[in-house]
Amino acid sequence: MTGVELRQLRYFVAVAEELNFGRAADRLLIAGPSLSQQIKALERDLGVRLFDRDRRSVSLTPAGAALLPHTRALLERAADLQRRAGRLAGSEAVRLGYVNWLPADLTARTAGVAQVHVDAWVAPSHTQASRVSDGSLDLAVCWVRDEDLKRLGLRARLLGADRLYAVSTGNDPGDVWARDTSVLLDDDTNSWSSWNVYAEQLAHDTGARAVSISDGGITGPAFFDHVRRSRRPVVNSPKGQTTPLPPDLVRREIVGPTVHWTWSLVWREGETRTGVLAAVDALCDGVGDLGLRAPDAWLPEGDPHR
Repeated sequence: MTGVELRQLRYFVAVAEELNFGRAADRLLIAGPSLSQQIKALERDLGVRLFDRDRRSVSLTPAGAALLPHTRALLERAADLQRRAGRLAGSEAVRLGYVNWLPADLTARTAGVAQVHVDAWVAPSHTQASRVSDGSLDLAVCWVRDEDLKRLGLRARLLGADRLYAVSTGNDPGDVWARDTSVLLDDDTNSWSSWNVYAEQLAHDTGARAVSISDGGITGPAFFDHVRRSRRPVVNSPKGQTTPLPPDLVRREIVGPTVHWTWSLVWREGETRTGVLAAVDALCDGVGDLGLRAPDAWLPEGDPHR
């Protein structure tokens, strides 16, 4: 057996948690075919099949289910080893988690200020915020509300924002009123808790139609299928903003109001470590309001940047 890479083990955990290669690839910010190849290489090196998969579903094999908790434990030990090595070297890394977006110039912003280590476990906003609260991370880029900050004992500064758009069939790329869109809510609250809260508020405030789904179609090919079946343009989530559209679908800018999603940098209240606080300042200073103060901008109630 050749050497198994920690990167492959992280990929295994991501696919096991998502049970969908497309969502796992989005979460890991890698191409779907590359993820599939890495999982196949891991299965070959381990000598066992980890997943049963066909065109419609992915499931853990008995071997995969048995190995999953051991893999998680191994990754935690590897992270602990890295932290201990950092302390011995006198330069403990600042651990940063994220959902699916990071500033493109993160390294340049923090160079010479803090040793920022981007955590490989990509997880939903509510999970990453909780990990900062319990000390598993020092910082996280995620979507939070005021009540989340208070409950978890966190502070937040604005780091980024997406203006969301809608996707529709046809050839009309014109603007669409928010009230004439649909917004999807998935019953998988482990993966989509934050998005569901946001989407419900969007529907309430603007008159957009809330549509409940159960197939993980907030992103990926399943999302495009929902668009094709819908008589209304469908709001694209932040995780789908950078995915190229199929040729039969078009992007529609949402107006009346313009719809925004914020990315906060969160850290623990009472944090005193120089490296963490320096990283916060280096990343957030000079960010500005990113258009969130425009008269027609919409943010949900409780957004700390509203």
